[in-house]
Amino acid sequence: MTRAAAPAGASSAPKLRRLTPATMASYGVGAAAYGVKDSGFGTFLLLFYNQVIGVPAATVGLVIMCALIIDAFVDPTVGFFSDRTRTRWGRRHPWMYGAALPIMLGWLMLWNPPLASEQVVLGWLFVVAVLVRSAVSAYEVPSQALAAELSGDYDERTRIMAYRYLFGWAGGLLMLVSAYVLFLAPTPDFPNGLLNRAGYKGFAIAGALFMGATILISALGTHKEIPNLPKPPVERQSLADNFREMRQTVKNRAFAILMLAGLFAYTSQGITYAMTNYLYSYVWGLRGFAFVWLSVSLFAGVAIAFVAAPRIGAIGSKPRGAATAALLGMAIGTTPYWLRLAGLFPPIGAPVTLPLLFTFAAAATACGVTAFILGASMLADVVEDSEITTGRRSEGVFFSGGFFIQKCTSGVGIFLGGLILTAANFPAKAQPGQVPVAVLDRLTLIYAGCYVVLGCLAAFFYSRFPFGRAEHALRMERLTGASVIDAAPREPVG
Repeated sequence: MTRAAAPAGASSAPKLRRLTPATMASYGVGAAAYGVKDSGFGTFLLLFYNQVIGVPAATVGLVIMCALIIDAFVDPTVGFFSDRTRTRWGRRHPWMYGAALPIMLGWLMLWNPPLASEQVVLGWLFVVAVLVRSAVSAYEVPSQALAAELSGDYDERTRIMAYRYLFGWAGGLLMLVSAYVLFLAPTPDFPNGLLNRAGYKGFAIAGALFMGATILISALGTHKEIPNLPKPPVERQSLADNFREMRQTVKNRAFAILMLAGLFAYTSQGITYAMTNYLYSYVWGLRGFAFVWLSVSLFAGVAIAFVAAPRIGAIGSKPRGAATAALLGMAIGTTPYWLRLAGLFPPIGAPVTLPLLFTFAAAATACGVTAFILGASMLADVVEDSEITTGRRSEGVFFSGGFFIQKCTSGVGIFLGGLILTAANFPAKAQPGQVPVAVLDRLTLIYAGCYVVLGCLAAFFYSRFPFGRAEHALRMERLTGASVIDAAPREPVG
């Protein structure tokens, strides 16, 4: 692809450029904080408040779901006002720096509820969950919006998102491994370390420090890019005008399609997160260090997606690639459960069982994360589509919508996970090996069925995304004055 240089000051659109590996890594490492939050909310929160604290699973899920309603107002508000922030540190960085401390404090509070009645504990969970998620929004929405500002290049955006997902998953899986090996490891008093309340205190402290550090590293590492970011003008408006403008922006058809695709894709991931410890502890009989190998297999899948997604986006269609990856992820991810129900999967304890199970987990993760990366890259492309229509750059508004959908991972996912456990009649404070087989079969069937439905819906909406490389190239030419001579797919670099 050959381009002519854009005239200086031609528009507020980002430059058509490639980023250095250092900038990519600095940008991506900030997502590790969200990975920690996501793995904590998605994998441990339901189990902690249900099996450790003793609150009914469906009630925990309902409380987290209610907290999600607050996010529906917080996320677009952060996105809108970060779009309109004007400081010597740019639009996004003041928000990124300011969010670190509230995130750390909220995370410590989340895992240290008071010794009180069930009603007080549920109130604590709701308030602190809102605090944590709002503080995470104040960082993640501006940080994600940077992806559309760092480069206007169609393929570079997929690489940017690949780095973000790589570090996000790395952060989450690092905390998973730390939990299974250090904080929640089996002890003589707690053969199932996941039920040891004291272990969650160390887990909370380590997570808070790690999130604060990665946020500041990312903000400082991308600080030098502030002069290169778009600086669109802002008109003074009334509050009513502001919200009218926001509504006009989010009416974009491509944005709506991506939000529907993301809703179903992230909800299926959310159910998987919420059910991970139940499925692998009770259905597959994992103990102790086996969870480390599970985490390694998941990260292997992420590493595959990190390499594959930019190449798929560079040589083919992002919408088609995302749809195919979502379908494959659904099919591969549910195969072990269908085989188990049919009596065809190797029994627990057989030498081949865990390697085979982890291979399926790695392959399903590779496909799922590939779909997420391509979807996020398409969301960045929506910014210019909207700018052509409205005359405004609204990265924050669009990515706040995307981030809200991502948070359905722990909101809708935990809620549905609680309903699945209730529908399966799963007992409270159960010990692995003591749950009736009929209950495990019911749990497996409901989980896999939900996964199939959500995966198919996600693939359908990804496939309906209305534009690709050629349309994006024409929009960038209009916005920047850059002449795109060849808008055909190109071979990936590096």
